[in-house]
Amino acid sequence: MEFMQAHAPMSALRILSTSNQIAAHLRGEIARGRWSGMMPGRKELARQYEVGITSMEEALRELEKEGIIASQGTGRMRRITGSARNIDTRRLRIAVLGYERSSPSEPVFSEAIHVLREAGHDAFFTRSSLVDLGMNVRRVAGLVGKTEADAWIVCAAPRQAVEWFASRSKPSFSLFGRRRGVPIASVGADKRPAVVAAVRRLIDLGHTRIVMLCRPDRRLPMPGTVERAFLAELDTHGITSGPYHLPDWKDGMNGFQTTLESLFRVTPPTALIVDELRIFVATQQFLVMKKLSVPGDVSLVSMESDPAFDWCHPTIACIHWAHRPVMRRVVGWANNAARGITDLRETHTLAEFIDGGTIGPAKR
Repeated sequence: MEFMQAHAPMSALRILSTSNQIAAHLRGEIARGRWSGMMPGRKELARQYEVGITSMEEALRELEKEGIIASQGTGRMRRITGSARNIDTRRLRIAVLGYERSSPSEPVFSEAIHVLREAGHDAFFTRSSLVDLGMNVRRVAGLVGKTEADAWIVCAAPRQAVEWFASRSKPSFSLFGRRRGVPIASVGADKRPAVVAAVRRLIDLGHTRIVMLCRPDRRLPMPGTVERAFLAELDTHGITSGPYHLPDWKDGMNGFQTTLESLFRVTPPTALIVDELRIFVATQQFLVMKKLSVPGDVSLVSMESDPAFDWCHPTIACIHWAHRPVMRRVVGWANNAARGITDLRETHTLAEFIDGGTIGPAKR
């Protein structure tokens, strides 16, 4: 998601590591039939491609995880399975239903499109987003019925939408969203331990008026697992949680600004934990307009990280998770679907709390 308009293009850019590039090339060569039966050894491949043995080994392990090649034991050449050929003969057309119109420019979603195309699939964003469709399952069904696709990825969807996709016969995948316990292939960051760590850090600094700002689909019809973990941690420390700590607001800029005005009118929070980068930036702007300093008057924690944070001073306290395992899961699901393998695995990648200069002692 975007941090600033000026940084959006760079944030959306994915720089492939050396091993990623080697793996992509080997994947294509296997699909084209350059080798059959067994792969050459890593030393021979490294010599052929003039790369380091370590990078070549990492690339080969990546192909192993995708099921394209299989290890035969230490010191032995890897066996080529039928996976690569099956993928090559069945190129999936994968429709991606974004959360909102800006989803194609958000790094994690655009990266998913990139890795799917790199794996040989035809991945594309639908013209309408979940927000455009009003989060309405009937309208989602209408869009799906009019779209030619072999498989679907739905991004950051509310539970009712995830459940609808799970009920369909075509392969579907939930990329983030309210997906826990739903029988659908999925992946996302487990932010609960990181949020708990952030709350404990703030309480240690004397904060009690801690507020989490997140969009309606994270709160309704009931708070999500991350939001419940936040409220439970407040209760654990003797802070009776309630609507003040997880305020309700109408989705959109006007609703959000109205909520901020209300929060700071009578009993202003001393700490804000903010979901989504665009909301974090809007919060920063609001505080500047109100002449409130960070962290002097208000401590701030972003529930997402962004490359633009590297340029910020003071450093921004945030919750960080690795993209690479998420992308591997997306590609693995697509390749399984291409081979006709049922894949309903729910996957979580652990997020961590990164302390920063935007949090400090509570103002007395």
